[in-house]
Amino acid sequence: GFIGAFYALDKDIWSGSEEIWEGVFSLIAVVLITVMGFAMLRVSHLQEKWRKKLMKSIANRKAKGISNWGKKYSMFLLPFFTVLREGLEVVVFVGGVGLETPATAFPLPVICGLIVGCLIGYFIYRGGNVMNLQWFLIASTCILYLISAGLMSKATFYFEMNKWNHQTGGDAGELGDGPGSYPFKSAVWHVNYGNPEMNSNGGYMIFNAILGWNNTGTYGSILSYIIYWLFVAFIMFLMWYKERRAARLLIAKLGDKVVDLEAASSHTPVQSSSSEDEFKINSPTDDKGDKAIDIVTEVRESSSPVEEHKDDKTVDVINEIRESH
Repeated sequence: GFIGAFYALDKDIWSGSEEIWEGVFSLIAVVLITVMGFAMLRVSHLQEKWRKKLMKSIANRKAKGISNWGKKYSMFLLPFFTVLREGLEVVVFVGGVGLETPATAFPLPVICGLIVGCLIGYFIYRGGNVMNLQWFLIASTCILYLISAGLMSKATFYFEMNKWNHQTGGDAGELGDGPGSYPFKSAVWHVNYGNPEMNSNGGYMIFNAILGWNNTGTYGSILSYIIYWLFVAFIMFLMWYKERRAARLLIAKLGDKVVDLEAASSHTPVQSSSSEDEFKINSPTDDKGDKAIDIVTEVRESSSPVEEHKDDKTVDVINEIRESH
């Protein structure tokens, strides 16, 4: 259907603004991948919340209406419309470069792409079941950020090449590797091999698509690559600091509750004080803080039901921590 629509339009709206399209969509992909990567790193902390939502969804599976239908099939609708939009976008806009290619040249690449995509999805699925979830998410996020950093560098280079093409009056990047094929005034380095724009350099085309390789390095592409990694590192540090600070506050808050539980069980008055500003736990015995830390660690790392804890007051504390976390 998309291929038919492409040949029905029979108009190349791509070549005149190829670099602009690629640069804009690369930036959009950078934003989506970056946000998704931050969310993936927190998946392991959200397992319990997802479990509760799934249990609630199963309990209300008999509910009717368009709202319930949307919730039921949301995990299908999101990738469906995403693939639909990407397919139309690729065939109508990006596919403009294939005006001189017959329609019979499309089935084989499509089939190969489907096979490779299914294999990658299968290995990711199997790896997610075998590996520890947190390590699997960390490895996946690292790969995504490598791709995203490359896209950031490529987006900047696309905009620079668009300006250079208008100055030279043509698509300079596809003319070769020599002088005039790149913006030499802003170039930091240039090598006469590995040009990802040349169809004969298949391996470098793959490196360009995955890691953002280019045989020309400009001030803009290099600085954007470095700035992106600095931004990601800064956000990671903020996330780490906020989680560590929240954990210390919870431990300090829980320290008093542990003391109160032991005081209630022993029927003896116990005095304790906690300072959230100093992140300290003061209790009559030295192991109160350790017990609080153990409970917090159990709550954060374990997805076991709280009913396993026999003490009702401890259950209330754990539920409160899970809801606040």
